[in-house]
Amino acid sequence: MSGAPMTKDMRLTVGPVLFNWPVETWMDFYARVADEAPVDKVVVGEVVCSKRTPFYEDRILEVVERLQRGGKKVVLASLGLLTTVRERRAAAELFAGEAAVEVNDLTALAWARPGFEVGPLVNVYSEGTLGFLARKGARSICLPPELPFAAVSALAAAAAAVGVDAEVWAYGRIPLAMSARCYHARAHNLTKDSCQFVCGVDPDGLGVDTLDDEAFLTINGVQTMSNSYCSVIGDLEALAGAGVGALRLSPHSGDFVEVARAFRAALDGDLAPEEAQRRLAENAPGAQFSHGFLMGAAGAELLGV
Repeated sequence: MSGAPMTKDMRLTVGPVLFNWPVETWMDFYARVADEAPVDKVVVGEVVCSKRTPFYEDRILEVVERLQRGGKKVVLASLGLLTTVRERRAAAELFAGEAAVEVNDLTALAWARPGFEVGPLVNVYSEGTLGFLARKGARSICLPPELPFAAVSALAAAAAAVGVDAEVWAYGRIPLAMSARCYHARAHNLTKDSCQFVCGVDPDGLGVDTLDDEAFLTINGVQTMSNSYCSVIGDLEALAGAGVGALRLSPHSGDFVEVARAFRAALDGDLAPEEAQRRLAENAPGAQFSHGFLMGAAGAELLGV
């Protein structure tokens, strides 16, 4: 099969690790991404819970340098919910250096300098919001994953008009909400302040079922996520035609490099969407896949792949 030229031009971004992985697993993940993953940009840093940061903060510089040697652009991520003085101070320090920074909470705009990027946790739902962020100096915006295609298309056009790169969530459990409370700790009869970092026992989050024993949501510390893994690998031509410039792949356990390779091959026209989706499913046994939000349907649905 021959690939459409416009999909070949699309770039791949690796989002930040959202789960609480052991530091060595975290380091090994980025080493493989640096050396083997066909991606263009990598976002690094803690987005979900600041209590996790001390485990690896002294290794971030090493990871950044390794990724840059591998030819990847590196962006540092800010926390998704700033609630304490210490967290606000840490956000301010991100912007004190030379590195590019991704804003995941609008509080961080207080310190942002022109050229910052915007993550998918910021509610960019309208051209007005996108224009406001562009005037503040945003150069790239990952649109919220719950947007339908019509909204993505309109926002991608608005982004192009003001010189902002539009990115969409393309793979992985979808972030739905952040809370000041930690349900993950509560599920283990612990409090947030003495959580014992119990979220670390669930490398892809803790599944939550309905009273009828149907898979429903996933808990990741203070974050609520979808149970299903988003996959837009069957929608690449439509997204490229709408002006989307980049796709975000969210890290999960398993062979993430193979996930990136499947997307790159599909973008290059070397892999049919059905085969690419089959490879994604092989890499996440038992996972349900969805792209319902993009289709304007129930978020958990998978249509047409």
